[in-house]
Amino acid sequence: MFRNKNVSLQTKLTVLVCTVVLIAIAVTAYLIGSKAITNSKEFHANKVMDLAKTISHTQLVQDGLIGQESLDKIQTFTKNVQEETGVEYIVVLNKEHIRLSHPVGERVGEYFVGGDETRAYEGESYTSTAHGTLGESLRAFVPIYHEHELVGVVSVGVLTENIQVAVFESLKTTYIAIGVGLLIGIIGAFLLARQVKKTLYGLEPDEIAKRLGERDAMLESVKEGIIAMNDKAEIIVANQAANQIFQKAGITESLIGQQADAFPLLSALKEVLQTGNAELDQERNLNGIEIVVNRVPVILNGKIVGALATFRDKTELTSLVEQLSSAKSFAEILRVQTHEFMNKLHIISAMVHTKSYDELKEYTTYISNAYQQEVGTVSRLIKDPVLSGYLVNKLSEARNFDIEIDITGERPLPVLKNIAHMDKIITILGNLFDNACEAVREQIFAHIEMIINYEDNFFFFTIRDNGPGINESEASKIGISTKGENRGYGLYLINKALTELGGTIKVTTSKDTGTEFNVKIPYEGDMHD
Repeated sequence: MFRNKNVSLQTKLTVLVCTVVLIAIAVTAYLIGSKAITNSKEFHANKVMDLAKTISHTQLVQDGLIGQESLDKIQTFTKNVQEETGVEYIVVLNKEHIRLSHPVGERVGEYFVGGDETRAYEGESYTSTAHGTLGESLRAFVPIYHEHELVGVVSVGVLTENIQVAVFESLKTTYIAIGVGLLIGIIGAFLLARQVKKTLYGLEPDEIAKRLGERDAMLESVKEGIIAMNDKAEIIVANQAANQIFQKAGITESLIGQQADAFPLLSALKEVLQTGNAELDQERNLNGIEIVVNRVPVILNGKIVGALATFRDKTELTSLVEQLSSAKSFAEILRVQTHEFMNKLHIISAMVHTKSYDELKEYTTYISNAYQQEVGTVSRLIKDPVLSGYLVNKLSEARNFDIEIDITGERPLPVLKNIAHMDKIITILGNLFDNACEAVREQIFAHIEMIINYEDNFFFFTIRDNGPGINESEASKIGISTKGENRGYGLYLINKALTELGGTIKVTTSKDTGTEFNVKIPYEGDMHD
């Protein structure tokens, strides 16, 4: 509300109190106005209902409805009553919902507009608000009986616009009183703010409060753990990320107020406090968790008044690097596809220019068949457009390295309902596919087989390559287990995605037959798409 640092405390308090007074008066005005509108509507509703009941018992109207009196007399009678009572219209309807009277004479003989008169023909008297030929109006409906037989309906109405005008006129005095009250509130707010400022010796706390708020917001918004200590080596600041990392390492006690050298990760902060030398990007171990730490002194007016440590789980940094690598790889796929597409366009353009139409037809047929074979297979087995498009790109990338891909399956994978899971599924599928391509790249005949199935809300897929395979020692080095389930492929992204999705992975590897990954992922699909 007050972003200008030059705004004084007195101004702020004045505006704040005025705002409170204004809101209070506005709420009061709203309540008074609402009550006045309600009372006015009730008054006009009773007025039109009483008038409608009176007209329904008028002998002239009853006789006109049964044919014993001229219909023109009904029009004349209702028009006179309308002028005397100040209502917008009085309409008499026969049993066929035809108007026998109306303020606009040309509309006599037409059907009634609004659709809210039906209940009156069932013998009910009521009021309603509807839009008719004269506009939105509050109107009363009363059935007309002659010798206990319903012969018609009378409707009396007033325009809602006129009701609002009448309410505003009645509230003029109230609004004037509210304005006077607001003026008194503003004067009182100014005097109060002046007195508060005088009590605080004219000090402006805005700058301090603003910086404190910004510091807290910054500390809690960053993912890095941040710990600061004063010149006595006491921890005075520890953000939420720092507490989470320490809790992950099994340190659950509160950090605030503790001596920095009580924790191995922070013991070097005392040296920074003494020497004033910063230490950047240092790798440390915190109870088995690899941490990347930065330590810097806090200097104020040329004097070291404290020290600051920022740190982050090295595993998360590795995750970010791998995600960036995946994004770079995807961009490279798009670049290669664009280059390949432009080459084909150049070939087609040259054939058109040289009028080699037979060769052009043969070439375009070849391109179309190859594309349809690849895209058609993927589209048949994967109905989700995001996953299907991603896999087509991967196949295109593998084709550029002369890798033969066979994709089979029995039950197609439907569209994923929870799109938030798509990134994790792509992470698992993409990383396994990339590793399979890497494994067969040096083979004379590079071949990868993919099997995709969907059953009982689970996504099953198998990736099998004819690479050199992985022995036990190599498997342990890169994190692949050849025994059991849920150990899976040791890359952080895949393990993390599988854990979050509740999926499993089983690996079979041999130097003779290559490596096979069998993955099972919970997958709720939309079968209607």
